[in-house]
Amino acid sequence: MRSIWKGAISFGLVTIPVKLYSATEQKDVTFHQVHQADGGRIKYKRVCSLDGEEVPYSEIAKGYELATGEIVVLTEDDFAELPLTTSRRIDVLQFTPAEQIDPIYFAKSYYLEPEAQGTKPYVLLRDALERSGQVAVVKVTLRQRESLATLRVRDGVFVLETMLWPDEVRVAEFAFLEEDVEVRPQELKMAESLIETMVADFDPAEHRDAYREALQEVIEAKVAGKEIVAPEAPAEGRPAVDLMAALRASVEAAKKEREGTAAAGKRKASAGKTRGKTSEKAAEKVTEKAAEKAAGEEKKTPAKGRTRRTA
Repeated sequence: MRSIWKGAISFGLVTIPVKLYSATEQKDVTFHQVHQADGGRIKYKRVCSLDGEEVPYSEIAKGYELATGEIVVLTEDDFAELPLTTSRRIDVLQFTPAEQIDPIYFAKSYYLEPEAQGTKPYVLLRDALERSGQVAVVKVTLRQRESLATLRVRDGVFVLETMLWPDEVRVAEFAFLEEDVEVRPQELKMAESLIETMVADFDPAEHRDAYREALQEVIEAKVAGKEIVAPEAPAEGRPAVDLMAALRASVEAAKKEREGTAAAGKRKASAGKTRGKTSEKAAEKVTEKAAEKAAGEEKKTPAKGRTRRTA
């Protein structure tokens, strides 16, 4: 990983110099736009809409369009003069229980590594924050954009999670929320039973990106000149006509799947024990045969002793 920002955590009178790294990466198959006929790359030119001339990067500025259609041009100097006190600081504003922050506010995650001289205060704040059970609400500026963020601890490292501002989260205004939908108690109970049968500990390693794998296979088949066989798409579920029947069937299917998984685990464990016992018996037989063979050879061999001479 490469650090993309250097600054400091500002906590009261304590300053902890840190480096910032992207904690996540998007795994995807990337493509270029090409001409279908010959595979040539498609290129785009930056052309001015007024004079039709191509414009180099050095002459491009940012423009804000007014309601009248007029454009206000802002240069890099205009942005440099903005009062961003958090341009090189992560200012701790408060400490809050993590459950009070709705995950919808979170935007992107970053790791924070301490500089050599900041290791001790970094570890001190990390341990104190972890013991408190709180997260730190901070303010930080990344790429000329000031954001709220949280600081939490993951695997002994501070994770900075930038957040959206409240006015950036859309309100869920849907017509069905105003409707009076009746849910029968037995339907609710059956739905709860379905949830209970599907409860399991989350292990991200058990899940995979099937679409990306299939796409990679298509590309590899193209490279090898093989015939491409499209995988069968799973059947799409339709709205249930009889909700109770659908829930009951789902509960039964979930139970059978769980029982099958448990049975497979028991068979595997039993097979392991059987193999162990078989190995032990085989080892005992080998030992017994070796002992018998050794005893037979001892009987055949005459005892060595002193020879008495007769006068």
